[in-house]
Amino acid sequence: MATRKRLVVLNPEGPLVPVSEGSGAGVPRWEMAPRPDTLDGKTVYLVNQGFGGSDRFMEQLQAWFARHMPTVRTVVKRKTGFIFRDDTRDLWKEIKEKGDAVVFGVAG
Repeated sequence: MATRKRLVVLNPEGPLVPVSEGSGAGVPRWEMAPRPDTLDGKTVYLVNQGFGGSDRFMEQLQAWFARHMPTVRTVVKRKTGFIFRDDTRDLWKEIKEKGDAVVFGVAG
């Protein structure tokens, strides 16, 4: 007689909450910044959070900008620490001072 094993599977998805209601659990509510009229001559920071493959994705995005929008300067950076924790104040300060836009992303 075969032994039956029981597996417990957890759903990794959190509840979907509209942005207007905030993120809850002490996570700050973030809103999108106004979109610039153009990226020509601007500096775009490409920030990966370190999730598997995000570094390669940002490098590919940087190559896309170089081919398709050569007037856009891109800067690839790695945010350290937990995605929602504000533990990279120097990076945010640099982006605010030197950048015009940011793509913050993960991959998988």
